[in-house]
Amino acid sequence: MQAIRAFLQRKDIEISLRRYGIDALGAMAQGLFCSLLIGTILDTLGTQLGLPFLATVGGYASAMSGPAMAIAIGYALKAPPLVLFSLATVGYAANALGSTTLSGGAGAGGPLAVLFIAVIAAEVGKAVSKETKIDILVTPLATILVGVGLSAWWAPAIGTAATAVGSFVMLATDLQPFLMGIIVSVVIGVALTLPISSAAICAAFGLTGLAGGAAVAGCCANMVGFAVLSFRENRWGGLISQGLGTSMLQMGNIVKNPRIWLPAILTSAITGPLATCVFHFQMNDPSGGVASGMGTCGLVGPIGVYAGWVADVASGVKEAITAMDWLAMLLICFVLPGILCWAFGLILRRIGWIKPGDLTLG
Repeated sequence: MQAIRAFLQRKDIEISLRRYGIDALGAMAQGLFCSLLIGTILDTLGTQLGLPFLATVGGYASAMSGPAMAIAIGYALKAPPLVLFSLATVGYAANALGSTTLSGGAGAGGPLAVLFIAVIAAEVGKAVSKETKIDILVTPLATILVGVGLSAWWAPAIGTAATAVGSFVMLATDLQPFLMGIIVSVVIGVALTLPISSAAICAAFGLTGLAGGAAVAGCCANMVGFAVLSFRENRWGGLISQGLGTSMLQMGNIVKNPRIWLPAILTSAITGPLATCVFHFQMNDPSGGVASGMGTCGLVGPIGVYAGWVADVASGVKEAITAMDWLAMLLICFVLPGILCWAFGLILRRIGWIKPGDLTLG
């Protein structure tokens, strides 16, 4: 056992929730953002502005989502170069096969399959790396054979399971929009602020429709909420870095005083059901759910909602983009998160639960 521990330590193979559930998951979301999400944005802009070149570039970017996610995961796991480059093939196979179900239909498990399979393939590749004199052959072969083999074996099952979970959440939201609006909004909003990836979670389960709208509401409640709540401490720099960047910047302060999170959580519990019950706010972004977990980060959430509107109009599902659509986006994504979180924060400041400096960014 001691020898195994020493080998794993020498190979920098750390079997832990942090390494796989935080580092790898977060990196996967970045890979997804830099491929599928950016591709979707470029494709939408190209279509709307009459610039076919942008649409073409967007198509190329979206097609590389599997390799991008796998390479990002390998980078997070500190994989050596030969392993890292081999993961491009693994990611392509896992994403393609995870996007199907066991019955051969379309599945939503591509990103989830990439996460599980790329982690295993990367660790196997790291284990054999530089252990032989023909490393340039052994390491890529081991990484690719393990990754593609597991993709053929596991990915369709993962796609089936992810599709079932996503479909259940979306169906439950349609049937019980008030309750599920609260649950989805709060859970995804919390995931956004925690050092895990809400975007990866939404993408893994293909969270779209009303459930996707509730997810957007929760993310915006945390990002815009914390930006406005902490304005007196962090001024304009904090407003921009949290409102257009990430509310994860507050995690250090949350650990010190968890009560500073209450305004954002309460806000998400209000805006979530408002999105589902009052405005029927949906996220039907063609990227398959990743934008649902991005909130106002780079305005990706609102752009994703708009891309969904455009796709729905093009397919005939929606007649036109209305003024009520724009009002709903403005209220759910920007106005209500700012006003409600500020109001809840004011109450908590007055009763002493939030003290001066509690929200100051380091």
